[in-house]
Amino acid sequence: MNEIAWGCGLFACLATLLHFASASLAAYRSRRGADDPSVRSAPPASLPPISVLRPVRGLDPYDELTLRSGFELAYERYELILCCDDADDAIVPVIRRLIAEYPHVDAKLLVGRDTLTSNPKLNNLIKGWRAAAHAWVVMADSNVLMPRDYLQRLLAGWRADTGLLCAPPIGCLPHGFWAEVECAFLNTYQARWQYAADTVGLGFAQGKTMLWRRTDLERAGGIRALGAEIAEDAAATKVVRRAGKRVRLVDRAFGQPLGMRSAAQIWSRQVRWAKLRRATFPVFFLPEVLSGACAPLLAAVYAAEAMDVSGVGVAAALGAVWYGCEAMLARTAGWHLSTLSPLAWVARDLMLPVLWVQAWLGNSFSWRGNDMHLADAVASS
Repeated sequence: MNEIAWGCGLFACLATLLHFASASLAAYRSRRGADDPSVRSAPPASLPPISVLRPVRGLDPYDELTLRSGFELAYERYELILCCDDADDAIVPVIRRLIAEYPHVDAKLLVGRDTLTSNPKLNNLIKGWRAAAHAWVVMADSNVLMPRDYLQRLLAGWRADTGLLCAPPIGCLPHGFWAEVECAFLNTYQARWQYAADTVGLGFAQGKTMLWRRTDLERAGGIRALGAEIAEDAAATKVVRRAGKRVRLVDRAFGQPLGMRSAAQIWSRQVRWAKLRRATFPVFFLPEVLSGACAPLLAAVYAAEAMDVSGVGVAAALGAVWYGCEAMLARTAGWHLSTLSPLAWVARDLMLPVLWVQAWLGNSFSWRGNDMHLADAVASS
């Protein structure tokens, strides 16, 4: 057995151990505090008032469900500010109806366009940030499904050294195979790595949900500071680290209903995110090409054949261990798991190396009808 084969075997073993460790850490984080009554039973007077900002644009199938969840929070002192660029947007009548249905909720719709940054989502939020009345501010995407204890769970994750608390999206309610693939990306791949990194002290911001203490962001230059990068979560990570504080993730993240997805939608979204990671955190993006099952499986097969062991048998065993870890994580965390999940995990891992290459080809993409350029991120870095 030659040195290359030994190296391949060692790489396959280490990659599998790392995969198991990351899945175990994510499973632990997704269950920690699930049965802690203090999260739900804190007296209302002990909880600070919070401003919840939600940018909206267009009308997607689950928007009414996710937006309604923001009106049904079991939290006494919060204001809900919905931000829209265009008064003629299809989502506006839905929001006005929800505001009328919940007169007891301090909710308002703000309409107007700001162009202070190259980030259209951030521009949409600027008016909400200016109007927010409270010292604690949550920025949450319109497709986040908020449980009734959403705000309590966020506050429970705050520590003395926290500068920002976030939650990765957890895909739920998928319809069709490609929505299953999106769950495979969001849940047992991206959320797994994010929780593992956060647990060892290397948390990264995730723009789906961000809880800020207003004074912290104002000290860094206000909401406009998040426009220093093309992605507001990348800018947020750097803002918090420069202040000597930590980005943390909430222990039990929140669902994002998916519905139907097409292959083109999944590919476009994953390429966009890969390009953003490459532009904003290139050192961390480089090893992503090795992060799926493909490289360890190929390495294990090569090492096995060099030892006159059946490569097919080794690949089958390693695949069972690899995807068994993902099944364990999904089941423990209560994330989506179906008979299609193993096929979706395989499809995702086959896509990962191609996505990595695609991320290096070109510096532009489209997001909700907006043409965006990575030069904006590079220029501001």
